[in-house]
Amino acid sequence: MQWFGRRESDNVDDERGGGGGRLAIGGGVLGIIAAAIYFFTGVDPSALFNQVATNQPARQEQTVNNGPEDEGKKFVRVVLADTEDIWTKLFNDMGRTYEKPRLTLFSDYVQSACGNASSASGPFYCPGDSRVYIDLSFYDELKNRFGAAGDFAQAYVIAHEVGHHVQNLLGISQKMDQARSRLSERAYNKLSVKLELQADFYAGVWAHYEKTMKNVLDKGDIEEALNAANAIGDDRLQKQAQGHVEPDSFTHGTSAQRMYWFKKGFDTGDINQGDTFGNGDLD
Repeated sequence: MQWFGRRESDNVDDERGGGGGRLAIGGGVLGIIAAAIYFFTGVDPSALFNQVATNQPARQEQTVNNGPEDEGKKFVRVVLADTEDIWTKLFNDMGRTYEKPRLTLFSDYVQSACGNASSASGPFYCPGDSRVYIDLSFYDELKNRFGAAGDFAQAYVIAHEVGHHVQNLLGISQKMDQARSRLSERAYNKLSVKLELQADFYAGVWAHYEKTMKNVLDKGDIEEALNAANAIGDDRLQKQAQGHVEPDSFTHGTSAQRMYWFKKGFDTGDINQGDTFGNGDLD
């Protein structure tokens, strides 16, 4: 991905180094499993976050942009800037206004409107404060533990979480919250899979315009994103973590499903082709 020297978003808050000790979810193997199963968290991740210690002071709304200007931060700011440009255009085409999310860089743990989270929870989007949260150490996990290397694999992580922001703006997140109270855990998990696959589709739409509008893709970039989608499918992660697969507990979709919907978004570039629900579940 050609990102050096390009526009960087101003909507990135750097809160790294501002906290205390690491708050691991479960610690040890459980922390690894939590990272595997729950990273790319979508709407209302409080069920996971409530496992983190809650005796930290409340997070104050603030803008922090004076952190270290390292390469990782610059990369995140460029990718977020591209999502801003592309989704602003697509929302304009729909006759709507795109409200840009903020992105918070953190280390070890963070507090959001959705609750407390440690680095083990992985990147996530909180609809309560319209923020994407990421500890950049996750990219080491993505490369070394999940075998998904490359800058566009990293960009896909951000684009997926911004996809959840798009869902929030379109009212899909609110419908998911309403559905939670009337569905069993098994039924809600099925809806959660559809929500995550739609975020993958939106990430693919973004990638389409990275190519056609921004012209910044390098050879092999899409393969990097597809490899990342494949690496974090529920079936593959469960097989690695526990030796067997439990489809009823899937919350993000299989490797094949995640790759399919990202590729469909990339191939079509049409937001209207991303109805992963399709059967009136959220009506």
